[in-house]
Amino acid sequence: MNPFSSGTRLRDMIRAIRACKTAAEERAVVRKECAAIRAAINENDQDYRHRNLAKLMFIHMLGYPTHFGQMECLKLIASTGFPEKRIGYLGLMLLLDERQEVLMLVTNSLKQDLNHSNQYIVGLALCALGNISSAEMARDLAPDVERLLQFRDPNIRKKAALCSKRIIKKVPDLAENFMNPASSLLKEKHHGVLITGVQLCTDLCKVSSEALEYFRENCIEGLVKTLRDIANSPYSPEYDIAGITDPFLHIRLLKLLRILGQGDADASDCMTDILAQVASRTESNKNAGNAILYECVETIMSIEDNGGLRVLAINILGRFLSNRDNNIRYVGLNMLMKAIMVDAKAVQRHRATILECVKDSDASIQKRALELVYLLVNESNVKPLTKELIEYLEVSDQEFKGDITAKICSLVEKFSPAKIWYIDQMLKVLSEAGNFVKDEVWHALIIVISNASDLHGYTVRALYRVFQASTEQESLVRVAVWCVGEYGDMLVNNVGMLDIEEPITVTESDAVDAMEVAIKCQRLGLTTKAMALIALFKLSSRFPSCSERIKDIIVQNKRSLVLELQQRSIEFSCILQKHQNIRSALVERMPILDEKTFSGRKAGSLPTAVSTSSIIPCNLPNGIGKPAAAPIGDLLDLSSDDAPPAPVSSGGDFLQDLLGVDLSPASAPSGTSQSPKTGTDVLLDLLSIGTSPSVQSSSSAIDILSSSHDNKAPVSNLNGLASHSSLSANATSPASSAGMMDLLDGTGAITQKHEENGPAYPSLVAYESSTLRMTFNFSRQPGNPQTTFIQATFTNLSPNVYNDFLFQAAVPKFLQLHLDPASSNTLPASGNGSITQCLKVTNTQHGKKSLVMRIRIAYKTNDKDVLEEGQINNFPRDL
Repeated sequence: MNPFSSGTRLRDMIRAIRACKTAAEERAVVRKECAAIRAAINENDQDYRHRNLAKLMFIHMLGYPTHFGQMECLKLIASTGFPEKRIGYLGLMLLLDERQEVLMLVTNSLKQDLNHSNQYIVGLALCALGNISSAEMARDLAPDVERLLQFRDPNIRKKAALCSKRIIKKVPDLAENFMNPASSLLKEKHHGVLITGVQLCTDLCKVSSEALEYFRENCIEGLVKTLRDIANSPYSPEYDIAGITDPFLHIRLLKLLRILGQGDADASDCMTDILAQVASRTESNKNAGNAILYECVETIMSIEDNGGLRVLAINILGRFLSNRDNNIRYVGLNMLMKAIMVDAKAVQRHRATILECVKDSDASIQKRALELVYLLVNESNVKPLTKELIEYLEVSDQEFKGDITAKICSLVEKFSPAKIWYIDQMLKVLSEAGNFVKDEVWHALIIVISNASDLHGYTVRALYRVFQASTEQESLVRVAVWCVGEYGDMLVNNVGMLDIEEPITVTESDAVDAMEVAIKCQRLGLTTKAMALIALFKLSSRFPSCSERIKDIIVQNKRSLVLELQQRSIEFSCILQKHQNIRSALVERMPILDEKTFSGRKAGSLPTAVSTSSIIPCNLPNGIGKPAAAPIGDLLDLSSDDAPPAPVSSGGDFLQDLLGVDLSPASAPSGTSQSPKTGTDVLLDLLSIGTSPSVQSSSSAIDILSSSHDNKAPVSNLNGLASHSSLSANATSPASSAGMMDLLDGTGAITQKHEENGPAYPSLVAYESSTLRMTFNFSRQPGNPQTTFIQATFTNLSPNVYNDFLFQAAVPKFLQLHLDPASSNTLPASGNGSITQCLKVTNTQHGKKSLVMRIRIAYKTNDKDVLEEGQINNFPRDL
């Protein structure tokens, strides 16, 4: 016989395919078989139709297209013989799905077979309908399926129940038709029919509230009796698994009881006794028993309150945590995370076992147990739990240190009972896993230290000790050099000694040695070295005897290949040599670092070297400080055809933004081996007069400027520099940088004058709302068409006075914007006065693109903060 004729058997084709050594040979065999099948279909070969369809199903399972044989399924279904129908229905379920339009042709055949006298053919039709039924087929055939739920043969009733599940899933409106037949199935003795009936009732309760109430009223007692009979039934080899009678039926009954008891106290009371019996008598040394116990616990936790039962359920979960099977321990931890929301005290009793799971060798169990411990911690147990976690941190694997460190820091921050305890725990974490700590953590620690004035001496001594022991943890080194720079005199003089600490002998030279070690250490990044350099500069005023040595160290770094260190060394040297009279004012101790100290930015919203007048909230531990306000929102939703995306900046690095200065990766020479992280992790700059040339030359996507509420020139001290925020990063030029350097020579601020004798433009009402009007007046300089001077006038249209008035603007990349301080921050009511503010806009694509501006106006009226936003697109075209 031809091996590729339609008469070949399926097993011969399978042998031919398995004999293929390459995919190409297999494809060739399949192509020839498909060609032979197509030929048989065209010739209407009835003798081998079922054989060809069997081949098609195998080819389909191999992943080859078989759509050309779909109609053969319908022909076989329409035949009279059972073997042909069996292959036809099997092909129908395998080759087609409910989305195929050809499926509509089989509805009539299914209806005939559902009413067939042969129960096996009826079973075939029910299987097919239960697998591929569409909504239309379900509506047409639902009465026949409902009738078969009362069929004499249990196998047909079982298949009809499964088919009914499909029907109510496709057409929930038909659920009420199946409520009575489904409730009758709950009285069956046959386990197969009973389990499908329970599942049908469960699905009915999920899709219909009427069905849920019906089963609550009529079926709970019967379900409880059935569950009790099965739990107490003698050994039955037909249904026995590991000594337990039909655990699958156990689980299905428990799931249905869970749905019926949820939210209903009476229904929950009816099932309390049987749930206690199942929970206490089920064997837990076999997997089948553990499956029943798990479902029983979930049912107990879902139904209405019963304290005794819940304690029993949580104790079962505690036994799960002691099981050798990792899967059982994992599901136990999962369930305990749900149970802690219901009964936290009962879960607390198993705290020791949960902590042991944190030390498990399985990573999944470790993480889940750590999450559970995080939920268990409260004000009363934070100390012992934190101690346990820190002890485990010392011996944990490297890949797990990041997770456990984040959890410990979060717990210490959230539940800290006192500042000294917070500082001690954070120092332990930084000592063990400082390289896994996020920047926000050590930022917050510095803020806490600055706020704890009575602990400054204690903290700097503790940090000096751990710094002397090791410099491997960079986050710890950063906090240490910051504290030594601020409180070095306390370190040397043992100021603020506490009863719990021992005195330490540290000379001024020792403190300088520590900072020099940090600068020269190759493992430490740019941020840490720059912080150490600043600390040295501060110590030059606190330690006069080491002033010359500090000056030599700073001069050595003037030749550094790292541009940031080089620039700072040059600036500090200049101050030490020429400006001794202002040095003490420049290196004064930082003020208390709280949320009012910083001017920051929302993460990802502003360019890297842009200052705003927003307030960054400080995330301080419990009892130490709370955030007062969220940072201002993002103005930068203007788009430009040629503007690249704005550099992403981290809103969490608020300590780095003290003076509005940033350090991009481009600031380091190409020859340095600095990582991107240290390039973007800007140091705590105490004296950044200007940005580095590379930062000045790099273009930000958009400039955003905020007005200053005072009209004073910037003063040459730290507070004055920090409060002055009206310079645009893009507008900064070498000349302006030099101007800012001249602040040290006492020349004062550079004022920029412009002539208003350029071409005249009509006034423009740029923005108007029901409460506020903003008018622009334009002027130009002769010979400089790219630059436009705008005088903005703000008028209050409401009867209320506006306080804390603030105007902000954002422009695309091709524009450069400079915003002068406003004439006032109080806007009188009802147009009885106005506020004026001058803007300077430079259009680098003058003649090609027009001006466009996004504005934001904030003010306070009647003790309420008001924010108005808008976009200005109607500038004169030749600006």
